[in-house]
Amino acid sequence: MSTILVTGSRGTVGRRLVTALRQAGHEVWQCDLLHSGEEQYFRADVGNYRQLERVFEQPYDLVYHLAAEFGRINGEEYYDTLWRTNVVGTRHILEFQRKKGFKLIFASSSEIYGQVREPILREDLPLEKPILPHNDYAATKWINEVQIMNYEKRFGNPVMRLRLFNAYGPGEYYHPYRSVVCLFLYRALHRLPYTVYEGYYRVFMYIDDLIRTLVRAADRFRPGEVYNIGGMEYRSVRELSDKILTLTGAPESLVTYLPEDRHNTVSKRPDISKAVRDLGHDPRITLDEGLPRTLEWMREVYRV
Repeated sequence: MSTILVTGSRGTVGRRLVTALRQAGHEVWQCDLLHSGEEQYFRADVGNYRQLERVFEQPYDLVYHLAAEFGRINGEEYYDTLWRTNVVGTRHILEFQRKKGFKLIFASSSEIYGQVREPILREDLPLEKPILPHNDYAATKWINEVQIMNYEKRFGNPVMRLRLFNAYGPGEYYHPYRSVVCLFLYRALHRLPYTVYEGYYRVFMYIDDLIRTLVRAADRFRPGEVYNIGGMEYRSVRELSDKILTLTGAPESLVTYLPEDRHNTVSKRPDISKAVRDLGHDPRITLDEGLPRTLEWMREVYRV
């Protein structure tokens, strides 16, 4: 089994990934900003090279780089932190990889597709069509991929890029910059108003389906490859909201319906066939199964 480091290990995905990797028999080390008394844990800011030096005194076979500032609104309101963490931080990781030689799995985002208006988003589209990100968060994730491709070309860094599409589920604690499922569920549950933009479509992926694929990627590592990792259900954001209102019993009067949000991509429908073929990606949990599970967890956490 491998010795693995997970950056961003205390995030929604990171926590679940650490547990699953250990259950699979790997030796797992963690890196995050939060204080912790756990063993094999480093408190470090990926945007600070000096702090990372201590992290990489320990050798690793593989690093999952999840640490990032998340979300487009967060990226607009805290753009200085976003660029330092996402761009400078990823450059630091690539520098340590160049020196130490570990394999790297990078968590990219569906946001990198920007304004590309295609019925199906294929992995090679960004190299075929101009990329114009709608917001700073999207821009940083695409720059990260360009950084990676440059390091692959210049130094032979072995990196696999995974573009994640709308993962949701238990473990995602609410704040105003969270994903759409978390935002809608929390606000409907607490009878707080929220906004739905009409005409937007997404695929939704339950977190357990994502974690299985992430763990499998350690054993099926393919340097230089990029994969869309998403679900199968293609639904409108309006339909998602309607389901959540029904589940929570919240009144529709909570919702304000608005036209297109100019800072966001209208439609995200990925081609996941490559991930199915190479990584065994198998999204099984439908919204009708996943939303009630997530709601049950949220009720327990927030005692509502």
